[in-house]
Amino acid sequence: MQIFKLKRIEGFIIVLLFVNTFIAPKSEELSTTSKKYTIKEKTISQLLNDLDQGSVTSEDLVKIYLKRIEDFDKKGPRISSVLSINPNAIKDAQEKDKQRKEGRALGLMHGIPVLLKDNIESKDLIPTTAGSLALANNLTGRDAPIVAKLRKAGAIILGKSNLSEWANFRSTKSTSGWSGVGGLTRNPYSLEYSACGSSSGSAAAVAANFISVAVGTETDGSIICPSSINGIVGLKPTVGLLSRRLIVPISHTQDTPGPMGRTVSDVAIMLKVMAGSDKMDSKTKLSDNKIKDYPNLLNANSLNGVRLGVLRPKGQFGEMTATSYSSALDIMRKAGAILVEINEPLNRRKIWTNEMIVLLHEFKFNLNNYLSGTPDKVKIKSLEELITFNKKNKALEMPYFGQELFLQSQETAGIKTESYLSALKENIKLAGEKGIDRLLNNYNIDALISPSAGPAFKIDLKNGDSFSGSQTTLAAVAGYPHLTVPMGHVSGLPLGLSFIGEAWSEAKLLSLGYAFEQKAKKRITPDVGSIKDVSP
Repeated sequence: MQIFKLKRIEGFIIVLLFVNTFIAPKSEELSTTSKKYTIKEKTISQLLNDLDQGSVTSEDLVKIYLKRIEDFDKKGPRISSVLSINPNAIKDAQEKDKQRKEGRALGLMHGIPVLLKDNIESKDLIPTTAGSLALANNLTGRDAPIVAKLRKAGAIILGKSNLSEWANFRSTKSTSGWSGVGGLTRNPYSLEYSACGSSSGSAAAVAANFISVAVGTETDGSIICPSSINGIVGLKPTVGLLSRRLIVPISHTQDTPGPMGRTVSDVAIMLKVMAGSDKMDSKTKLSDNKIKDYPNLLNANSLNGVRLGVLRPKGQFGEMTATSYSSALDIMRKAGAILVEINEPLNRRKIWTNEMIVLLHEFKFNLNNYLSGTPDKVKIKSLEELITFNKKNKALEMPYFGQELFLQSQETAGIKTESYLSALKENIKLAGEKGIDRLLNNYNIDALISPSAGPAFKIDLKNGDSFSGSQTTLAAVAGYPHLTVPMGHVSGLPLGLSFIGEAWSEAKLLSLGYAFEQKAKKRITPDVGSIKDVSP
């Protein structure tokens, strides 16, 4: 048993060295064919225009991003948002440049580099680890359906972003943004503060201009919270609009991937590219009839005449966001929005209790299914084996927090138990029919608005996260869409504004968010070149 353990650890080291080989290309590879080119804050549309005009190439873009990642993510402030780099990224970019020159297959994202959260499979020579050393050899050679759609649209997979290990479903005392493989992702606005989880790396990389857009995933808050706290736009779509297949799972009722970018228009383009049905994901059977032309439906005047339900967060969450929220409400009111105060209590405590029952049951079921289909080199094939693995490799996998949620999930008796079925049925009704749907109908409103989350909190590896609160759970449990857009700052730390709507209302929410974005202009670029490294 001891020899087996040592071999396994050596295998991890080999894989990690392989990954890092491609994080630091030779300096001569980083010289661009174009004259000085500014990558900061460029949108997809701007990048595409520059590519079409010949002022930059896709190869240039890849090399510029790699240089920024090397200078500021791996060195300098060491934000640690990017976990691995696709070794074929430059080659793929060269092919896209050739296709552009020949006028072939120019899709919506032709030649645009993208980062994937490292729980999303891609066929590139980089493992899909979910941040865990247990999956360090998880080279599947497969593209998740959403990744295949990105490639079809011409996107270049630059690499994988760091995340909260196992999408932050391991411990009740976890530190968001930490993984055994990638270490700790820090907030690019202030390194002592959290980037939130679990799509922390995707959000931080986009915020710091290490990439234009990235893909995250959410079960409850994992797109919205990091997007809000890192000052970017994030969309958690309706569950079933995008395929979840070949993504390391938590919950088959709440999981969804989603786009993350610095502008609403970028997120809308990403959503259009990735949306669509998957025969092997039954949740997506309705999606083809629900897809809209999201980028072309954005309207800067869409707030005029719209009725918005105003949710007021309580406690510290409400206090810390009050000033920026008040300013946002004024902006929307002046833009013609009719603001309707929502004062009805929602049974949030019951929803949270039920949600945990559901997630604990579904995690074991879904993870066991996923692990059983991993390559032979992945020796961990069940949650039970994963728990044992973490115990044997405690120094590497559990130096700061444990695996209480794993242990609780392992004790569950399956997804046919009465306790699970009852909690699931009740929660869908409480969050959907008696929650969001009831408020929209009773108040005759088009969407709900609220601060997305409190500001970033200080990183505390000993005690875990000290989060002031968020507005993510209702939409997460109901499976409804939730958009966050930069709303302001408190003490230099970003805040987001949430737009929450009924199922399949992404086009409406994106247009409302776009109108607010255009009028508010609250996105501020972090100065990653001036902050000092605080990592140990």
